[in-house]
Amino acid sequence: MIKAYYLSTGADGQSHVVSGRIAVHETVAVESIHFEESPPHSSLEWHVAPTTQYVITLSGTLEFVTQGGEIFTIKPGDVLIAEDTTGAGHKWRLIDDQPWKRAYVLFKKDAKINFQADSSK
Repeated sequence: MIKAYYLSTGADGQSHVVSGRIAVHETVAVESIHFEESPPHSSLEWHVAPTTQYVITLSGTLEFVTQGGEIFTIKPGDVLIAEDTTGAGHKWRLIDDQPWKRAYVLFKKDAKINFQADSSK
């Protein structure tokens, strides 16, 4: 199972998160992939995702917070599906001593995201 968090903008204009997993053995139509690295102890204040994308964490542990107060932790190997491209947005900060190394995978228009929400709440 590949742990995933689906971050999207709700009807209230706030970012909301749902935990789940990525469906394996399914192909996703993507536009591009690029890699970034932020040094240990980095953070980024309130922002929205520039486009719908997978953010695959390779190293670093992060705490994400939404304007509505939802908090979740991303660890190496987790996938963030960032679809909160409008609204109040989210912020993040590294909570360990590792750099945040990640891959951004941008979807083609109308691509199936392959996210399956956890059944237990």
